[in-house]
Amino acid sequence: MDAVRLILLSRRALAGSVEGRQIMAEAWQSCALAQAIGSRLAVSGPPELRGEALGLTELAGSGCGILGAPPLGVGDLRAARLTELGDAHESLHRLGGLLGEVGIALVGLASAADEEATYWQCMEAIDAADEARDRVLEMLRRLAVRDQVLTERDAAAG
Repeated sequence: MDAVRLILLSRRALAGSVEGRQIMAEAWQSCALAQAIGSRLAVSGPPELRGEALGLTELAGSGCGILGAPPLGVGDLRAARLTELGDAHESLHRLGGLLGEVGIALVGLASAADEEATYWQCMEAIDAADEARDRVLEMLRRLAVRDQVLTERDAAAG
């Protein structure tokens, strides 16, 4: 399945989560998906993105570690269904939106947390999601610069 479809599935699942465990599980799924997309970009994406993509992979992996893997059945890991990235710009734009929504959901969960451990777990996961989103935004910026250079080169050649 392509990255955009998986991101949309994750956004819907996160939006439909109401219980704390569900929110944490969907936040974990989203971090795992960001990690998979970062890995794919680092290996086969545009050269301009490879360093930032590695950083995204590390930060999203950190988010997964903070949140702890939810109990999943065979085939429930959305990130494992990633078969293609599609358009890097669109995938990154949508991934940035998903990571922002993860942060918002975790803020809500942290503010309602009865246990201090849950509060701090959410706060650390918010930081990881925010830093991962920053990497995504940097990759989008680099794509915009690359596209501008290519447009200027084509205009000069034409």
